[in-house]
Amino acid sequence: MDFLHKLERKIGKYAIHHLTIYIIMTYVAGYILYFMALMNPEYGTVFNYLTLSPSLILKGQVWRLVSWWLIPPSSLNIWTIIMLICYYQLGTLLERTWGDFLYDVYIFFGLIMTVIGAFVLYAFTGVDYGMMFSTYYVSLSIFLGFALTFPDQKMLFMFIIPIRIKYLAIVDIIYLIYDVISSPASMRLPRIIMIVCSLAGTIIFFFLTHGTQGMSRSQRQTRRNFRRYMNGYNTGRNSSPYNSG
Repeated sequence: MDFLHKLERKIGKYAIHHLTIYIIMTYVAGYILYFMALMNPEYGTVFNYLTLSPSLILKGQVWRLVSWWLIPPSSLNIWTIIMLICYYQLGTLLERTWGDFLYDVYIFFGLIMTVIGAFVLYAFTGVDYGMMFSTYYVSLSIFLGFALTFPDQKMLFMFIIPIRIKYLAIVDIIYLIYDVISSPASMRLPRIIMIVCSLAGTIIFFFLTHGTQGMSRSQRQTRRNFRRYMNGYNTGRNSSPYNSG
């Protein structure tokens, strides 16, 4: 992944800072549209203009290449709010650990590959699966990226049971496989392409970097500092996660 570090030296200054905040903001905007649709059914048609529809994009509705980011990953409830807070925390830590540039590449590569996957499906099947695409896998890629970087970090499952995050990631992957297998036969290939393309950044990160080799020396140091901080926090000591030494 040396080419990414070389690219970062050339254009890294243009990286988007605090990208996770902007991702959460798109979710919030999507949920505002969702509630507007509940209060006034006429607003429900708004989502019809946001979907990642290759057939309509080819007819000139190019805004759909990005407007689908506003489609929220799930319906809004207390669990969704908790998950959004969790994704914000995990994404922010990834930004600090990887650096803005690498984190931007990771997120936007998944978004771009999602668009490519939608067009591949349309080209080979002639069916427009635009309604299937949402930001669900963007959120999942943040979680999986954190699990690959901090596999032994513990989270409270159901707010009670401490469990290593790598095991939660494995459960997520198993669920994805089950979701494909349990789908109707006609939907299995579209779902596979959608999952693989949407999580392309995560897949490449896992197979090519194994969580550390793709990071610069300072980024690996930041990760070690974060681990020491968490170990100190769990034993009652206080220290900054981003001080070296």
